[in-house]
Amino acid sequence: MELPLESVPNFSEGRDRATSDALAGALGEHADLLDIHADVDHHRSVFTLVGTENELTESLLAGVACAKERIDLRRHEGAHPRIGAADVVPLVPLRPEDMPRAQSAAKTIAQRIADELELPVFLYGALGGGAGPAHFRRGGPEELQRRITSGELRPDFGPEQLDPGAGGVLVGARGPLIAFNVNLRSADVDVARAVAKTVREADGGFPGVRALGLDLPVAGLVQVSMNVEDWEAAALHEIVSRVVEEASRRGAEVAGSELVGLMPAGAAAAAAGSALHIEGFDESRVLELRLLELGRD
Repeated sequence: MELPLESVPNFSEGRDRATSDALAGALGEHADLLDIHADVDHHRSVFTLVGTENELTESLLAGVACAKERIDLRRHEGAHPRIGAADVVPLVPLRPEDMPRAQSAAKTIAQRIADELELPVFLYGALGGGAGPAHFRRGGPEELQRRITSGELRPDFGPEQLDPGAGGVLVGARGPLIAFNVNLRSADVDVARAVAKTVREADGGFPGVRALGLDLPVAGLVQVSMNVEDWEAAALHEIVSRVVEEASRRGAEVAGSELVGLMPAGAAAAAAGSALHIEGFDESRVLELRLLELGRD
């Protein structure tokens, strides 16, 4: 049985309910909208959708059009780095063998965003030579435009001038990841940055972990914001344990954690098995998941 594809578009809006509702309406008209996560401090919303290639194409095109109309980066301030109103649009296969479907859909969506909405589109990840979103976000839209003008970068589709209000769009195809944040009680964002450095792959931490230390002025906290790109190589409960340990060493305590969007069942099962001290516990021991497997046979 062919499974749907997932998409997890991120928009640079986390405070205006009317805009979030408009985005949800546009995205949900053509595909199944499963989850919305909005953050005031990040000033960002993450939507989780599933559908066929055609359904996601129409859904995402409508969502990016809505973002272009309603979000103006010139008046945007938030903790999360961004280069566009519709900042990143990933296509996600639910099975590894469906990656070619996701890549083909991503290219179609990128081309249509450029052609129909006249926004510059940059491919990232495997479709873009391996560069991740951080490669484009460094320095924000102003620095990205300078790099385009100098010839260092160029969009894969669309104009070579960022839209004054909507910026550009990052489009790619990737495997499932876990977007997971741990909030710390501290007035010093450098504590969160130091803890993030201990867990991210680039600085010798866990494989496939990207992490930033961010200030959350509205919440009165600081945050270790993470993307766990390979939850089988880096177990979520082990990452959280390291964050707790490193924060404690720096005099900060964990205020709580949050999951952004949805997570793979296998990761949740592994964390549950660890918490319950069940040796060898994985998704094969979860009744509902076994029943779903029977239904696909």
